[in-house]
Amino acid sequence: MQTTARGGSRFRALGPRQLDEIVRRYPLGGEERETVRLFSRVLPFRVNEYVLTELIDWSRVPDDPAFQLVFPQPGMLAGEDVDLLRRLDGRPDGDREVVAAVAGIRARLNPHPGGQLDLNVPRRDGAAVPGLQHKYRETVLYFPGHGQTCHAYCTYCFRWAQFIGAPDLRFAAPGPEDLIRHLREHPEVTDVLVTGGDPMVMSSERLRAHLEPLLRVDRVRTIRIGTKSPAYWPQRFTTDPDADDALRLFEQVVASGRTLAVMAHFSHERELATPLARRSLARVRATGASVYCQAPLMAHVNDSADAWSALWRAELAAGCVPYYMFVARDTGPYRYFQVSLDRAAGIFRDAYSRLPGLARTVRGPVMSASVGKAVVDGVEELPEGRFFRLRLLQARDPGLVARPFRARWSPTAAWLDDLEPDPATDADLLAALSGAAPAATGARP
Repeated sequence: MQTTARGGSRFRALGPRQLDEIVRRYPLGGEERETVRLFSRVLPFRVNEYVLTELIDWSRVPDDPAFQLVFPQPGMLAGEDVDLLRRLDGRPDGDREVVAAVAGIRARLNPHPGGQLDLNVPRRDGAAVPGLQHKYRETVLYFPGHGQTCHAYCTYCFRWAQFIGAPDLRFAAPGPEDLIRHLREHPEVTDVLVTGGDPMVMSSERLRAHLEPLLRVDRVRTIRIGTKSPAYWPQRFTTDPDADDALRLFEQVVASGRTLAVMAHFSHERELATPLARRSLARVRATGASVYCQAPLMAHVNDSADAWSALWRAELAAGCVPYYMFVARDTGPYRYFQVSLDRAAGIFRDAYSRLPGLARTVRGPVMSASVGKAVVDGVEELPEGRFFRLRLLQARDPGLVARPFRARWSPTAAWLDDLEPDPATDADLLAALSGAAPAATGARP
């Protein structure tokens, strides 16, 4: 069934196979259409009627930020890779040369940044535990198998490898059994982040099957759900057939005495501007759940202090907590979205200075790197030169949390690996920054 612009009909995804339909119904130009058709062989592409009708300003395409958020753009792939795709255009997806070419391009896009496969995945009896990551002592990430898709795909998504049909690149748990066993083996864990993909693509019945077992583990005091649904499909909490069931499940978690935090991904003020989005957030908050908001800083989408100040104020007005401004992770088409750390720090400082006190909960710009979450606190001038001032908000080694350090200023650095730490940095912190990271927190021989 096709959804309506403001409707309560069932969700329907539109992907590369529906591109002709999108072109017939929306003013998508020939160049934009060909970019989507060609690039979607490598990068995942999915939208829905709500995104197409309510979020994208078609009079501003291709520069519209919501359009940039979901439609692949020229410049997202290297020129030689585009030439290769064009040379192979017209051949079927199963063609041996096409398969090899697509796999090669994807491998060059760093599908799993930050050592996720090597450093974050716990092991039991020598085998990886499917669908879990345990990077930080108190927190386990859980990837339920049925939640490894989204209502629409962001072009910047750092987990794009979840959506390309490559089992060896995908995190997915068949059920909660391994998670519960891991939690019982690791009493230090108090926080579970249910993530994806988007767990809210699951039916409420399936979601319940993943959440209720957590309520039988007393040490788990916080359950977080990472979701883009209030932005891309707010009907999930308003008019979907099981919207009320999902909210009752949230109430059940809160009634158990735990903190339920919905980690909502809003990249632009426009995603909070529709009545349906505001209503969805109000209904979630009425269950007793808290809503925290986070997004990366992206060129072509929100790379200005005006955009971030407006976004954070809109989040506060909706009763949500501004939480993180992230730096674009070094994966996928990140060079297209890349903003230098120097400029990112300036944008954050300018936007932050315009906020009322209650919105100054936000932290940034933050890099979620192998060592942990490193925030750029600013740039300082010293007799020996200009430096970035940084600290770790979270770390694989808890002993490194909150330790300030500095790195040589660079006008082009856009990621932690681009920086040269001050040699005077503590030896253990310097070793961690250089990549000498331990195995996953939950690793077992």
